[in-house]
Amino acid sequence: MVRPTGLERHPDLAELRQTYDRVGSTTPAQIVDGLTFLSGLYLALSPWIVGFNRFSGLAVSNLVVGLSVAALALACASAFGRTYGISWLLPLLGIWTLVSPWVVRGGRTLTPGATPGMPGTPGLPGAGASALTAGTIWNNVVTGIIILLLGAAALAMALAFRNQGRGGERAGGGGGGHRPGNW
Repeated sequence: MVRPTGLERHPDLAELRQTYDRVGSTTPAQIVDGLTFLSGLYLALSPWIVGFNRFSGLAVSNLVVGLSVAALALACASAFGRTYGISWLLPLLGIWTLVSPWVVRGGRTLTPGATPGMPGTPGLPGAGASALTAGTIWNNVVTGIIILLLGAAALAMALAFRNQGRGGERAGGGGGGHRPGNW
């Protein structure tokens, strides 16, 4: 039988994990995690929902980032005490989603002197490309803002509970003050 060593046996560590698990089981945390999960799934599927799967670079970016957001949301929902420290990644992924239409061009570049949307012009395809590009940009901007805001909310909850836990021990002397997870 393997016995825990070092910090794993410390009673405060078990209590800290239980505290963060209580935080993760609150209604606001569950709502944020659920909406973040759905946003990640939508982002992963958006190239086929919105119809810009022809832009392979952006489609792959949205698929990878969307699945990453969904996985982070599931991790935070299932084990908040062990994953709250990586919740800072969600706002960064939201920012990437916001700027990715301009950074990732889907393998298509506009040749010098070419006019976008003009039939027969090298670079972007015909007139339908401008509407497709507008839909692509709007999709990523709106989804990126939503992921950014939900990630900021998850990060704020993690930081607030971490700070309250430290402040409550100092101010209350023995934990008699507000406990994290009690709304």
